[in-house]
Amino acid sequence: MRKLIVFIRRKVRYSLKNILNKKDISRLKDKEFVIISNNCWGGEVYQWFERPYNSPFVGLFLFGPCYLKLVANFDHYMNQPLQFIKKSKYPNNRKYPIGKLDDIEIQFSHYKTEEEARSKWNRRTERMKKVQDKSRYFFKICDRELCTIDHIEKFHQLPVKNKLSFSVKPLPTPRSNHIIMKESFKNEGKCVPNGVKTFKLTFIYFNITKWLLN
Repeated sequence: MRKLIVFIRRKVRYSLKNILNKKDISRLKDKEFVIISNNCWGGEVYQWFERPYNSPFVGLFLFGPCYLKLVANFDHYMNQPLQFIKKSKYPNNRKYPIGKLDDIEIQFSHYKTEEEARSKWNRRTERMKKVQDKSRYFFKICDRELCTIDHIEKFHQLPVKNKLSFSVKPLPTPRSNHIIMKESFKNEGKCVPNGVKTFKLTFIYFNITKWLLN
């Protein structure tokens, strides 16, 4: 029954997509924001609001331990030169460029070459740095790619504003900005769906526009 309800709600929302999309864009007006996401969820936010990518965290993902380190010391890592390595420290046989900022890895899963990844990373990083108000930076994490509940709990303890998390499990400390997502059918309840699917389901649980208007 739960699957059917979610399916119907998603279909209804999809049929009204253009109306809802325009309404959200109108509400947000020219309010700027920077999305820092551990996977493709962030890119979907930019597409929904029809904004250019002013964040380099698009078309890629980070494994949980690396993403937590990134958020914990964000300015440090974002001022490191992007390098590329041939082999990941994680169990990973996927064929795509693997970048490195100091000691953290970036998995450029939607890029074909290092040159393409570097070009888009540098261009979007420059756009991001033009947004100097750190209160307009929004950080999102989810329980995919070796990201555990412990990582998510530590993420919420970090002294940064505008944090949001998704998981199939509750946190030890309940938080209003931690979304427990039940729609992980193909993942056998182990984690939330991929970034694109998680974004589509987000509207059932959370008001993204209101979050970005903070």
